[in-house]
Amino acid sequence: MTVPRPPKTILIVTGLSGAGKSTALKTLEDAGWETVDNLPLMLVDRLLSTPAPEGRDPMEERPLAVGIDTRTRGFDAAAILQRIEALRDRSEAPVEMLFLDCSGAVLERRYAETRRRHPLALDRPATDGIARERELLEPLRHAADHLIDTSDYAANALQQAIRRRFGGSAESTLTLVSFGYARGVPRNADLVFDMRFLQNPFWDEALRPMTGLDAPVRDHVMADPLFETVLGQIETLLATVLPRYSQDGKAYVTVAFGCTGGRHRSVCVTEEIGRRLRARGFSPTISHRNLESTQPDAYETRRPEGGTAMQERDASPS
Repeated sequence: MTVPRPPKTILIVTGLSGAGKSTALKTLEDAGWETVDNLPLMLVDRLLSTPAPEGRDPMEERPLAVGIDTRTRGFDAAAILQRIEALRDRSEAPVEMLFLDCSGAVLERRYAETRRRHPLALDRPATDGIARERELLEPLRHAADHLIDTSDYAANALQQAIRRRFGGSAESTLTLVSFGYARGVPRNADLVFDMRFLQNPFWDEALRPMTGLDAPVRDHVMADPLFETVLGQIETLLATVLPRYSQDGKAYVTVAFGCTGGRHRSVCVTEEIGRRLRARGFSPTISHRNLESTQPDAYETRRPEGGTAMQERDASPS
């Protein structure tokens, strides 16, 4: 039987009710942590010895976050601190504690706005429960390795603070997609760039059967006077905004480049942007949605006589 490896880190997440523990745990989970809430610490050893869920590598080292508060069965601050010290002695992973604090006035307002009852004041004003809970949790607050005061934080601000402190440098999964407008814009695209302004290899009979992966087609597209100017601007834009997506915790980012048929210009541009982003340290995955698509019969197979650039763009399938 394979013995699961210990987590990289064990983080005890605690704090005042209403201060954001649930938000913190959800943010950690989105960042790749294994999370469990209101688990008595005496059961952590059993949790660590439990086999990984089906479909997950049992040897995978994931950090573990355990949420505890005054609602946890058998809550006793002094006993919890003793358990944490014992866990530190036995565990191969570092064991830390995060305490989420908040001012009483803000907590009262949050309870009033949500119409929730404080868990320690089900039949009394919330202020009584807040005061009692603060007294019970003070030993944990004093011993915490990390303290975050959420009094001035909205949920999004707390998420960003958690990601900055515990999320590491995980990047969004970046996918670059080429597509043909003739078959619709990809539904999951976050950013879409229309490449139909570039000169079209479709009108060259020698290039028509090829794709944007072939050198003659790439040379034709890249010879357009606007190619370098526009791609340089797109490269700069993506290099600027992609890190922000990662900072905001967006797991997947899809950037789509379209031409009419999705076989020539969009493919060439997608490959070139991918190359440039790799040179900047990004790791994009490239997908060509319509590379193998047949040319629709509904489109003209010759350049419109006397047609405008817009008419040519609409008529051509590449």
